[in-house]
Amino acid sequence: MKLSLQLKMGQQLTMTPQLQQAIRLLQLSTLDLQQEIHSALESNPMLELDEGLDDYHAKEDAAAETNSESSSSSDEYSADRVISSKDSKDTSEYSANTDSDRDGDDNRWEESIPQDLSVDSSWDDVYQSTYTTGGSGSGSSEGDSMDFESRNSVTETLQDHLMWQLNLTPMSDADRLIGLALIDAIDPNGMLTVSVDAIHASLIRSLDIDPDEVLAVLHRIQQFDPVGVGYRDLAECLLIQLKQFEDDLLTTAVKHAKIVVKDHLQLLGNRDYAQLMRLTRLKEPELRDAIAVIEQLNPRPGSDIAPPSTSYIVPDVIVTKDSSSGRWLVELNPETAPKIRINPGYASLVRRADNSSDNNYLRDNLQEARWFIKSLQSRNETLMKVATRIVEHQRGFFEYGEEAMKPLVLHDIAEAVSMHESTISRVTTQKYMHTPKGIFELKYFFSSHVSTAGGGECSSTAIRALIKKLVAAENTRKPLSDSKITKLLEEQGINVARRTIAKYRESLAIPPSNERKRLA
Repeated sequence: MKLSLQLKMGQQLTMTPQLQQAIRLLQLSTLDLQQEIHSALESNPMLELDEGLDDYHAKEDAAAETNSESSSSSDEYSADRVISSKDSKDTSEYSANTDSDRDGDDNRWEESIPQDLSVDSSWDDVYQSTYTTGGSGSGSSEGDSMDFESRNSVTETLQDHLMWQLNLTPMSDADRLIGLALIDAIDPNGMLTVSVDAIHASLIRSLDIDPDEVLAVLHRIQQFDPVGVGYRDLAECLLIQLKQFEDDLLTTAVKHAKIVVKDHLQLLGNRDYAQLMRLTRLKEPELRDAIAVIEQLNPRPGSDIAPPSTSYIVPDVIVTKDSSSGRWLVELNPETAPKIRINPGYASLVRRADNSSDNNYLRDNLQEARWFIKSLQSRNETLMKVATRIVEHQRGFFEYGEEAMKPLVLHDIAEAVSMHESTISRVTTQKYMHTPKGIFELKYFFSSHVSTAGGGECSSTAIRALIKKLVAAENTRKPLSDSKITKLLEEQGINVARRTIAKYRESLAIPPSNERKRLA
C-alpha cells in the first residue's frame, strides 16, 4: 500500500464554543436564562451585576487608566456594557420604547432604644418600623409581610384538612383508625378510590369490626367540610350536598333535583330531556329549575381545598399601541434578565505580555465574559427582530382579534429577517408576548392556512375563533352540528371539511351538539 499526500477543498460548518453558547442562550426560556446568568455571575469573576453604581465604576476606570503597570488597550473595556432592552432597537415604525431608569435612594432609619425596659413592655411599643411601601411617604410593611406569607406558605392538602376535622371529632379509637384508612383512600377531588369492602379487609387483621362500621364512619366523614367528600360515585356526591338542605326549607326544585340525581342521572348526562320529563312526570319549567339547582353543586368538592398550583409567566416582549400615532410599539421586557457588565477593576488587571497562570486565568475569564455578553446581546436582537416582524404581519389580530389572524409559518419570518427556520423555531419556543389582548406564546401567532372560495387564505386560528363565535350564538335548544357549521363557513367563503371542523371544535374543548343541548 502506497502512502501519498492529497489536497482537497471543501466547506464545513464548525460549531465554535461561542456559537454553541449563542444557540443555547437563544432557546432558553426566561426562567432558564435567569438561572444561566446567575450561574455565570457565580463562576466568572469578570462579570458583575449593574446596580446603578456608575460613579463608582467611573472612578475605577480613571484609576485603571492611570495605572502605569497596566498595558491593557481601550478594547479591553469594549465589552463593559449593560445588557438590557435598550441594546436592541428597531428603526422601523415598530420600534422599541426606551424606559426611564428607576432611581431612588433607600430610606435609612436610626432609632435609639431605652436601656431600661419594664418586664411587661412590648417590643412593638418601643420599636416602630419606618419602612415605606409603594414609594409613598408613609405606610407599613404589614401588607408586604402578609403577601410574603401567602406566597411562601405550604399549601394544605385535602387529607390535612380532613385529618384536622377527624382529630376534633369525638369517636372511639377503632373508629378513628377506620377514619384514617378512609381519608388516606380519598383522592384530591374528594372521591373514595377504594371500596368499603377492601378497606374492611385491610383492617380486619388488627380490628374486630364489621363492614357496617366502616360504612358508618364513611357517612360521618361525608359530613365533613367540604360537603360531599368521600363520595363513591357522582350521584352520591350530589345527593350528599342536596341533603344539606333542611327539610322545612326544601323547595320544590330541590325535591325534583333529588329525584333526577337519584334515579335519572344518566339521562341528564345525555341531555335526554324528553325522556326525563316522561319518567319523572315533570313539566319543562320544573325540570329546568331542578337542573339549575344541580348545576350549582360541586361534582369535585375536594378541589376547592387544594387547587392546582398557578404558574406565572414573565413575558419576554411587550407590545403597546401609541395612542397619538396609532402605531404598535415593540420592546423587550427589562425584567426578564438582570443587567450585567464586566467589572472594570478586574479587567484592568489583565496584562498583555504577562503569561503567568494568574494573568492567563484573568484573560480567559475576560474573554468568556465578553462572549457571554455578546451572546445575550445577540439573543435580544434576534428576539426583537422576530417579535417586530410578527407584530407587523399580524397587525389585524392586534386591532380586531383572533378572527383577523393571518396565516403565518416559520419560513415567512425566516425570510423576512434573513435567518434559518431553525433559528426562528428556537426564538419562538417558550417566549411570550404581552399584548393588550393578553399574554401569548410567540408560536401562537403561527398557524396553517385554509383556502377560501375567493382564492385567498384563512388561518386555522381565525377559523377556530369563528367556530367559537357561532357556538356562542347558537340556539341551545337546537345546537349547531359540525355539518351545519361547515355550511355556515362556506357561506362566508371559507371551505373547510366537516372532519376539520370537528378537530378544531375538540381542540377548543367544545362538546358535540348533542351534549350542548339545553332547556332554553
